[in-house]
Parts: sequence; structure tokens; C-alpha cells
Amino acid sequence: MTRSSDANAYPNPYFTGPGPLPTGPNPYLTGLYAPVHDETTALDLPVTGRLPEELRGRYLRNGPNPVHVDDPAGYHWYGGDGMIHGVRLRDGRAEWYRNRWVRSDAVAGQLGEKLLHGPRHLDMDFAPNTHVQFFAGHCLALVEGGALPYEIDPELHTIGPFDFHGTLPGGLSAHTVVDPRTGELHAVSYCLAWPYVRYLVAGRNGCVRRTVDIPVRGHPMMHDFSLTERYVLLYDLPVVFRPDPVVGVPCPVWDPGRQARLGVLPRDGGAGEVRWLEIEPCFVFHTMNAYEHPGGRLITIHLVRHDRYFDHGRPLPGTQRAHLERWTVDLATGTVRRARIDDRAVEYPRVDPRRLAGRHRFGYAMRERLPGGDAGLVKYDLERGTSEEFGVPAGGDVGEGVFVPAAPGAAEDEGWVLAFAYDPERAATDLVVLAARDFAAGPVARVHLPVRVPVGFHGNWIPDHA
Repeated sequence: MTRSSDANAYPNPYFTGPGPLPTGPNPYLTGLYAPVHDETTALDLPVTGRLPEELRGRYLRNGPNPVHVDDPAGYHWYGGDGMIHGVRLRDGRAEWYRNRWVRSDAVAGQLGEKLLHGPRHLDMDFAPNTHVQFFAGHCLALVEGGALPYEIDPELHTIGPFDFHGTLPGGLSAHTVVDPRTGELHAVSYCLAWPYVRYLVAGRNGCVRRTVDIPVRGHPMMHDFSLTERYVLLYDLPVVFRPDPVVGVPCPVWDPGRQARLGVLPRDGGAGEVRWLEIEPCFVFHTMNAYEHPGGRLITIHLVRHDRYFDHGRPLPGTQRAHLERWTVDLATGTVRRARIDDRAVEYPRVDPRRLAGRHRFGYAMRERLPGGDAGLVKYDLERGTSEEFGVPAGGDVGEGVFVPAAPGAAEDEGWVLAFAYDPERAATDLVVLAARDFAAGPVARVHLPVRVPVGFHGNWIPDHA
């Protein structure tokens, strides 16, 4: 666990979790979660099947991978130093695989390297471990809680903290949306030092052009948000940060007395224009997408909903079940209607990035590997109410699926879904490439990596033309 000099006052919320510590081996330091200890470069990777020649770019995924753990019993997955894993595809070949730690000063110091220094927010020094986003010519490693993103170069070396050319007033967030119509980046950020959450917009020049500070009470954890053509949707839910007597710093906990609500903010509106709609208690880590219906009265949101989270201390692998739901927001009546789409436990929902903030038909999600079960990826046809699944064998695992369109003007499901999948027979990881229109048929190609990629969080495809 790495902290800045005043991290006790303003900790990054992803370094720990509340509640009792594990009594046996820490599950986040063993098995498929176990961190790797080496940075690897492998060239001209072997491939089973045929890689589509249209895939020209890099698949990058971020995740926790601590350089060193002082207290194994107290370590939680959310707090590991960020490590980027990447595969370079071009002209039907897998040119390389690389994994590199994000070099915060703390990470660089532990590795015996020169410190990069650079701007910070509230002196927080944390290697972002949650997401990767390409925007305005910059490839950014992201995390929430008030820490700055870090920029990395095309070969995954850390350039340093990125403050949007001096225009970022504080930290960013783990989940951002690049509006495919405008090319601008939208985010909703929080920090334990703020009595508000911040909506911000960055222009295509890479500079923040608009911020709105929205007062909230009790420091809610807003991991994600939704964007439509005209609105920003805020999830003010019963997970809040409170001081934990065991670890001595604020940690996320479930507050059963807190009213859950959905905020509807016009994109160009001020903080006083947020309309708060009461909803049933729940927690939302990840949203798939949201869009408005003709006439402007209704908004559809697809997201993954947990009934509760952080209600029994720190979450452990396979103990949390979440389900894909459709929420219908009626702006005329001020109501939100829920409908469960799938009884399978899923997480990490994604859509075609060209459809973000607009109407979409298809979506993808990772089926959670529960104790004693297997895992897979699910493709949803949200108009027909059907789904297809790609499953991995017992002992294996698969991460988030990222959709890549076959061409800029291709149909919504004309393309491929990329994901890291652990192969128990090789005891190593493959990059699997699934044809979105023949999802259940299995991969059209498997890129065989020489190492295991630990279970991680989110990533993106960065095409060469970006």
C-alpha cells in the first residue's frame, strides 16, 4: 500500500476496504488475483486461428498489481499499484505483449528508478489502477477519489501525471465518456476533501472547458455516471465513506438510512438545476449506456445493479452478485422504473463506443465466476430480449469484453469483442478475439501470451487511426 504524505487526510479510496481482515491467505494475493513480479516484453506472439487484418492498434487493460505488500492480511485488491497490460495487433499479426507498472513516485522509488514528479492533487501519489482512456492524443491511466490520471506512451512507459495542460481542478475519475458526436470527454469526479461531486467537460484540445460542483452530503462513492444527448445522470447511492476504526482512514460502507437517488443534470445546466429522483436502495458500480427517447420525456439506462455493497465489510471474490437491468426514467412524472434483464450474475458492461450517449441495441458483459462455477462473456440483443454466451472452461477466467467496430461506418455489432482469458492448460493468458455476430462460436483467434495476466479491471482498444 502506498500513500502520499497526507494520505491519512485524503486517502485514495481504492487502497483498502472496511471490516475484518482475512483469517487465511489473502484471496487477492493468491490464485488468479496474485500479482506478477516482472515486467515482460514478448515479440511476435503465437496465434491460434486468424487475426482480422482490420485490427490495427493496441488493446490495453489496467489492474491492481502491488510492487510490494507490507501487510498481506490488510491488503485489498482495490489498492494495488496500477499495471497496464497491452497487446499490439497489426496486419494479422500480434506484434508484442508488454506489461508495465504505472510509475507514480512511490512505485518508481520501490523499483529503484528516478522519480518523475509532476503535478498532484492534494499531494496524492497513487499509480492509477482502474482504467485506460485515449483522449486528445493522450493515453491515460485512470483512478477515482481525487488522484490525477497518468499519461503513458505507446509502449506503456509512464510519461507522468496529466492535468489536462494545467486546466484540471483536482482529480479525475475512473470512468469517463468520450462523446462520439463531439469528441469531448465527460466525467463525474469525487474526492473526500470535497463536499460536492464535480461534473467536468474537456474539449478536443485536451483542456477542461467546463466544471459544475454539485453539493452532496456524506461523501458518496460515485464510481460511474451516465451521459445522454442532453443530460448527465448521477448515482447518489447508500455507499459512503466513513472513518474505519480498524484501518484508521475513511472507507466505503453501506448506509442503510441513506435515500438512494438519481440526479438528472442538463449538460449545460448549473448545480441548482439537478433534479433528484428517489429510487430503491442499491449500488451501481458500472453503467452500460443511456439514451433519450423521441419527445424528450423518457430516458433508458442499461446498467448493472447490486442490491447492496460494502454492507458486510470488505468484499471478497465471488461474494457479490449483480444483474443487468433496464431503468426507464420518466421526466414528466419524476419516476424511475426498474426491470431485470438477466438472472445471471454479470459485471463490466460495455457497448459499441460509437453508440455512447445514444440509442444502442447490443451490449456486452462479463459473467461473474462464482465459487465452484465457471465464467464467460455475454452478448445482449436488448431489442429482442435475447443473449448469446461465450464460456471458458473450469479453472479458467475471462475479463471485461471490449467491442471494436470493423470499420468506422460498420453496423453496431459488425466487429469483434476482445478480452483477456486465462487458459488453465497453459497456465497463461490469451487475448481472445470473438466475432460479435457469431459470439457463441468461440474465438476467431487466440493470441497466446507468455505469462498470466492477473484478474483486473477495465481497458480499451486504441486504434492506430486515433
